Amino acid sequence: MTLVLLPGMMCDGRLFQHMQPHICLDISQHDTVEALAADVLSNAPETFALGGLSMGGIVAMEVIKQAPERVTQLILMDTNCEAEADKIKAMRAPQIAKAEAGGLRAVMRDEMKPNYLADSPQRDTVLDLCMDMAMDLGPEVFTRQSRALMSRPDQKNTLKSWDKPTLILTGAEDRLCPLHRHTLMADLMPQARLSVIENAGHLPTLERPDETRAEILRLLN
Repeated sequence: MTLVLLPGMMCDGRLFQHMQPHICLDISQHDTVEALAADVLSNAPETFALGGLSMGGIVAMEVIKQAPERVTQLILMDTNCEAEADKIKAMRAPQIAKAEAGGLRAVMRDEMKPNYLADSPQRDTVLDLCMDMAMDLGPEVFTRQSRALMSRPDQKNTLKSWDKPTLILTGAEDRLCPLHRHTLMADLMPQARLSVIENAGHLPTLERPDETRAEILRLLN
């Protein structure tokens, strides 16, 4: 079974560099979650296992809403099934304006990257990779993805109706999508297994790749 992975905001396939073999699909070309999910479905195999981290998980939930029959197993990592909170939504427009005015690096450095990771020896290396991915994608992608997150639908009912094998995985020190968001998703899906990766923050695929890969393989196998 093919595993399709969807990266987080301002990330690309390098987010899953330790997760081979898989297909990583782009979620940077549209400004709504619905359009991004439709794009994933148009580029994915007829049936596939699906995983997403952060924004990728948000898009993955819309994929199973649009075409549940095509997805065999689901992996939701460091993500959020609810619509965007008004407090976060209000922060988006100033960030977009700053990024479009040439300040994307500053936005990523000052407002987003500090929330990403646990303290660890590889923290700086992973942060540098995050910056490289963001700068390669650029401000237009930042704007589209920000707008998609602002208008995203609540997916609790989608998860309630999903009954296939599911892994919910999070870093124990994730401050962007804390543990309570994952226990909520686990409560909505009795068949789901919740895995908490110690010594990891928002990006366990890079911070603790061996443990994360083992948990994914446990679901797929």
